[in-house]
Amino acid sequence: MTQAEYISNGKACIGIEFGSTRIKAVLIGEDNSPLASGVHDWQNTLLDGVWTYPLEEVKAGLQDCFADLCKNVEKDFGVKLTSAAAMGISAMMHGYLVFDKEGRQLVPFRTWRNTMTEQAAAKLTDELGFNIPQRWSIAHLYQAILNDEEHIDRIDFMTTLAGYVHYLLTGQKVIGIGDASGIFPIDSSDCIYDEKMTERFDELTKGTRFYKKLLDVMPKIVTVGENAGTLTEEGAKILDPTGSFKAGVPLCPPEGDAQTGMAATNSIAPRTGNVSAGTSIFSMIVLEKALKAVHREIDIVTTPCGDPVAMVHCNSCTTDFDAWVNMFGSLLSAAGSDMKKGQLYDLIYSLAAKGDPDCGGVIAYNYYAGEPVTGLDSGKPLVFRSPDSKFTIENLARSLVYSTVATLKIGMDILTEEEKVGLEKIYAHGGLFKTPVPSQNILAAAMGADITLMKSAGEGGAWGIALLAAFAAREDKALTLAQFLNEKVFGSMDGSTASPDPKDVEGIKAYMQLYKAGLAAERAAAAI
Repeated sequence: MTQAEYISNGKACIGIEFGSTRIKAVLIGEDNSPLASGVHDWQNTLLDGVWTYPLEEVKAGLQDCFADLCKNVEKDFGVKLTSAAAMGISAMMHGYLVFDKEGRQLVPFRTWRNTMTEQAAAKLTDELGFNIPQRWSIAHLYQAILNDEEHIDRIDFMTTLAGYVHYLLTGQKVIGIGDASGIFPIDSSDCIYDEKMTERFDELTKGTRFYKKLLDVMPKIVTVGENAGTLTEEGAKILDPTGSFKAGVPLCPPEGDAQTGMAATNSIAPRTGNVSAGTSIFSMIVLEKALKAVHREIDIVTTPCGDPVAMVHCNSCTTDFDAWVNMFGSLLSAAGSDMKKGQLYDLIYSLAAKGDPDCGGVIAYNYYAGEPVTGLDSGKPLVFRSPDSKFTIENLARSLVYSTVATLKIGMDILTEEEKVGLEKIYAHGGLFKTPVPSQNILAAAMGADITLMKSAGEGGAWGIALLAAFAAREDKALTLAQFLNEKVFGSMDGSTASPDPKDVEGIKAYMQLYKAGLAAERAAAAI
């Protein structure tokens, strides 16, 4: 078949991911490479002190993104997109979405970005003997219970953003195991919520407004490769109000962006990992064995197959860098030298590549929100330097790039230095790497490991969830996900690898000494 015939015959697969600043849809072909994409830009809203996305915007963004995909398919291939072999939904993990038995939303969506659950996260970590980060769904639920919030006794269903969109399209209250691992701890041996921990949670909530069993309100886990529902007539109308795209398409389990990043980088085997860097940044390292201790800086989640993963998650990555680039653009515009945004980014990155390895003593914090890894409940972007620092545009630019990975390095050092976790292959993807130099090289120095960018890295998690959909639609059901990725996707795919440069390694080490010492200043600034 030609690609046009493949699409028009409903053989292609679709992945849609709700990122923090962009909703993206990707259509993949017979060789599992992207054929077309669609996008919708959006932003979270700070409503009454809570970072949120209104569900009306979720639905509108889904429709606009899918319409853009359909438009691009017709433009590039001359056919309408009316069906697919399979599709999948992915989104930012964690957060708090709760509904009553009539399906009405009880409180605005509390996203991963909120740091309002410190009391609950600490209590659950102690009671369960398992690190429960503030952004996890269970931390939000327990904090609402501790706060005795009015809506608690009306909760009938709790899910993630991916689980919610999947429910809109299929009517099924299900979740993939990776996304589930950001709701509540997982028993990887049986791919279920940890039973002893759910029982302990039920004991903790006796006598509160929350009278239900926890397992009764959480979405059901569906394992990777299984059918997790079918696009209903109502769901098809939500996805495509024009009526062109038809119901009946099977959906794979909805997954978190961390897991789709693992699929998109073929990093689901032990001693492999990936770094996803956009509005937030996180690393996912597949473990060979359990960690020796509970670390508040390290989350334990899972691969799409349910295997344990050490995750270092940082709330802030590129937002402050983007703000500086916009400011530099305004300066150039005022000077009569307008420059396209892509060229401006390339310019700033090229200047950063020329900066001193230690940034000349110029230190930047990119904290737009709190950072649990460094113990901050809130943040403010900050740049500081000594009077004798080498304050050049090159060093400032390099410091701004360093700041995107600095907090991640603090968490990764715990894994590699304290826990002696081995790293063999680290793949990177996300907006930070649209211009590989120097971001890829700097990440290699920070991680102390080779960093590989695949040619598909720019497609990110939307491509990853499309791959999981294709895996669910595979003809050979005996094929494992690892085999599918190795044989059907990445076998002949090229990538570029950057190794740590000793000068950069020493430079970022010196930078981090000042960075950690200056956290007191960041903490004071955030408190103002």
